[in-house]
Amino acid sequence: MFYYRGLSLEGKRALVFGGTSGLGKSIALGFAEAGADVVPVGRRAEEVRKTAEEIRALGTNALELPADVTRRDEIQRVVERVKAEWGRLDILVNSAGIAKRIPSLELEDEDWDRIMDINLRGTWHTCQMVGRVMKEQRYGRIINVVSIVAFLSAHEATAYAASKGAAAQVTRCLAAEWAKYHITVNAIAPGVFETPLNVNIVNEPGRKASIMAHTPMRRFGNLEEIKGAAIFLASDSASYVTGAMIPVDGGFLAQGIGEGV
Repeated sequence: MFYYRGLSLEGKRALVFGGTSGLGKSIALGFAEAGADVVPVGRRAEEVRKTAEEIRALGTNALELPADVTRRDEIQRVVERVKAEWGRLDILVNSAGIAKRIPSLELEDEDWDRIMDINLRGTWHTCQMVGRVMKEQRYGRIINVVSIVAFLSAHEATAYAASKGAAAQVTRCLAAEWAKYHITVNAIAPGVFETPLNVNIVNEPGRKASIMAHTPMRRFGNLEEIKGAAIFLASDSASYVTGAMIPVDGGFLAQGIGEGV
């Protein structure tokens, strides 16, 4: 139950790309808990259906619209359907993403292009298409899910880090350009959460030990812990927040010379 009215999303309509798994799904469900109607978008129709059912079980509405974020025509179809069904689109979240760990000297162009297509080009396409709707409305909240590696290096994940750093810069540029349309554009920079995207990578013994040593809270994030930042940025309480990068990382970015070093 929400006790602070400024954080309620009641009456808002949200579109969450990558909303059927991992961080994106947690955000989609969090929006529903806060009162928003939500469209959880993913490539697999069955996962879209399951997530939509979970949203409806929380007492709000959901549309089932599968789409590939790398396909501009599919994104446009989703946007037009939401406008036709609900009349407006208040909130956009970009959480679709992929990662691949591979030594940079062995990285193939196909892998680079695939990561950039989903993590960067997909984010750009959705921002542009939904941004046009929000400009007409003179209102909008856009939240891009980037990563702490937008600010740091990532061992053997050069393409992923580059895509997230670029998405962070897209966020800043659009925030400055679209403020006059009453659109806020912000980013959440998650630390290390166990998700279907990265579960094998982050649990490699040496990598996990390195992450834990550099995280003051000494644990991975829980998927529930991404909801608060997303709800805040989507809410009226964040009406004067734009171009911000909010880390949700257990203190990872704050860590300098740690205990016992």
